[in-house]
Amino acid sequence: MPQSQSVSFRAGCTRFASPLLLLIAAVCWAVPLSEYQVKAAFLFNFARFVEWPPGTFQSPDTPFIIGVLGQDPFGAQLDDIVRGETVDKRPMAVRRYHTVGELRDCNILYIDRSEIRSLPQILAALKGRGILTVSDATEADQSGVMIQLIMDRNRIRLRIDVGAARAESLTISSKLLRPAEVVGDGAHP
Repeated sequence: MPQSQSVSFRAGCTRFASPLLLLIAAVCWAVPLSEYQVKAAFLFNFARFVEWPPGTFQSPDTPFIIGVLGQDPFGAQLDDIVRGETVDKRPMAVRRYHTVGELRDCNILYIDRSEIRSLPQILAALKGRGILTVSDATEADQSGVMIQLIMDRNRIRLRIDVGAARAESLTISSKLLRPAEVVGDGAHP
């Protein structure tokens, strides 16, 4: 797991309505969180602020899956955050994939920096599957990723490509778009 730094969690992050005690502790008591604890919390919250198209889930008890493609920088942190949580009454689960070919059911896919050299092939393989893509690789390497997690002065900023999300029939809430830099089709002038 890469070495993490302590990250401020004040800016736009507190706008998320989340039951996580981790986040409450971070905001109220200024508990320093590692970079990947904060990013795991973002992945969790994206599930609440994105709408997937009808027919995405095969049955009412189909779990909501957050996937990690490539090296896993989260360790147990992502599993800890989603444990016991639900999205629209669906249990949440985390799955890890070494290749895009292993990916079956997934709703949010975090693409690790280790996979960015293959990003065009990954995005082509995901086309039409309605999967929200997220990465924190360097900005220049993330073309086509729907949500980019960008470190800026020990804070995490969001860059959201609404055109890429729309192309997959995903609707991103204005609550998530407000604190973000919006790019792509439909970006603010």
